[in-house]
Amino acid sequence: MKQQFDLAGHPHVALCDLLKLAGLAESGGRAKQLIAEGKVLRNQQPETRKTAKIVAGDSIRLGDSEINVINSEL
Repeated sequence: MKQQFDLAGHPHVALCDLLKLAGLAESGGRAKQLIAEGKVLRNQQPETRKTAKIVAGDSIRLGDSEINVINSEL
């Protein structure tokens, strides 16, 4: 499943917050667990930093789900 996440003028979003906001994790704690387990890819590379700053142009993948991050207000 592919989806887009719009930063709406914000410079970045923390990876754990993005997973929660996009509905890929039911809580922040679960998001952090998925990240720590190495299940999250950022631009096709494993990302284990829970609060990594995700910016426009990044692609986040968890299982079959992919989030393309945009910023419509730039």
